[in-house]
Parts: sequence; C-alpha cells; structure tokens
Amino acid sequence: MPVDSIKTVGVLGAGTMGNGIAHVFARSGYEVILCDVEQRFLDRALETIDNNLNREVKKGKISEADKSAAVARIHPEVGVEALSAADFAVEAVPERLDLKIRVLKDADAVLRPGVILASNTSSISITELAARTNRPEHFIGMHFMNPVPVMVLVEVIRGLATGDDTVQTTMSLCERLDKKPVVVNDAPGFVSNRVLLPMINEAAFAVMEGVATPEAVDAIMKTGMNHPMGPLELADLIGLDVCVDILGVLFQGFGDPKYRACPLLRNYVAAGWLGRKSGRGFYRY
Repeated sequence: MPVDSIKTVGVLGAGTMGNGIAHVFARSGYEVILCDVEQRFLDRALETIDNNLNREVKKGKISEADKSAAVARIHPEVGVEALSAADFAVEAVPERLDLKIRVLKDADAVLRPGVILASNTSSISITELAARTNRPEHFIGMHFMNPVPVMVLVEVIRGLATGDDTVQTTMSLCERLDKKPVVVNDAPGFVSNRVLLPMINEAAFAVMEGVATPEAVDAIMKTGMNHPMGPLELADLIGLDVCVDILGVLFQGFGDPKYRACPLLRNYVAAGWLGRKSGRGFYRY
C-alpha cells in the first residue's frame, strides 16, 4: 500500500509503547484506532497521552489547538474489530511470544488484504511472527524506542518474507512521523538489543560481584563513555522484567552463555523490583 494512501493507523496495545506510538501518529495527522482488551487500559493510555501532549505545549513544540486536534484523532476501542478501517497497523503488546501470536492472528483476520501489519517487538523473530499470519510479505518489524514521543530512532526489521514495497512504505511512514528509520535484517535482538542488553547484563554482574555500586557503574559510563544515561538507569527505565525477557530471547536464539541473564536481575524481577514502573529497581523512585 503506498504511503500516501495511509490515513488511519491501528495500534494494538495501549501500554507504555502503544500509547506512545498512538501519540506520535495522532500528532502527525493520522487517525488512530487504539485497541486493548479492557476500557481501563484505554482510559489510562488517553490520560498519559494527554499529559505528554500538555508537556509539548508547555515547551512550545505544539500549540494548544494542535494538542486538541491530536487527542480528537485517537479512537479507543475494546477488541480488534475496528481495525477493519485501518490502512496500517502496529502491534505493541507485551514481549511474550504466545501473546503476540494470538493478537497478531486476531488483527490479521480483521485487516484488509494488502494492509501492512508491523510488530513493535524488541527482540522476537519477525520471520516467525510473520509466518503465523496470512500476510508475511506485508509483515515487518517497527521497533520504536522508549519514550516514543521523544526518541527519533525506529529500528525497521525485515523478515525473510517481507516485501521490498513493505519496507519502503514503512520507511516513508517513519519519516512522516519525524523519526529516523534504520533497516536491519531479522536476528535475535536485532541490532539495538543485541548490543545494549549484554552491556546492561554486564553492569548488573559488576554490581552483583561487588565491583561497584549502581551509582558508580552509571557514573563511569556517563562520564567516561559519554552515555546520556548509565546502563542501570536505562535498565530501570526499560523495565528489568523486559531486560530478562530479551536476554532470554538472545540466549535461546544464539545458544551462547554470554547472554544468560545475571542472577541479580532475575532476583530483582522475582521480588517485583522492575524499575521505574514499580517504584524500585537498581534505584528507588
């Protein structure tokens, strides 16, 4: 489907990533069908989007009228039936293979033939997800970075069956969102998390082994390596449960013990210390 014919975008999942994706599409002039399984998740997403747009108004990035127009373009829906009106769709449910497959199959059954279905997965095989749908040539990875309204990178992942037209349309769509798309081929963790997660994991091992405190590890990486955030601050922002899940995908995909999740990470997740979203991780919030 040519990028100019895309007017309405479906977003499956109204969590942190889903509401951020809905935000940027609506702000860029697209009608957005935001789907989730319960109204309360949609209500929370709309509240978050409203707050984030208010910040953009205060910073002078958009006008109050722009904000009101963006909010009006978002149409919350329980279930996926409304996706029949979508010209493009992005799945953004939690990083669990079984859940993603179930949601993608439901979306695939409703979307019109030829409509591109993208997954915002941060590590799961695009080729495997595409094969569970009836549109593998129109299936692609569209990995936004968190927080979506702020971060400009979109890692665009080509599965084995992804068509050239699908890649080109997705790239053009990213640019219309004022994002910077970078194409990579399908592999566990793609590029972003294949490089990032081992660093976070090694930082956790340094803390577990008593080499340094989280504050010291982060200070060294920020001051010495010019990172805007330390790896453990970033882990808390991503969610320690998500970090463990991605490391699991890398470990399973490559069979290399260097990807095994640090026991300290696993213990924190078992304790419910998931980072910012739970109020405690390597730091307290």
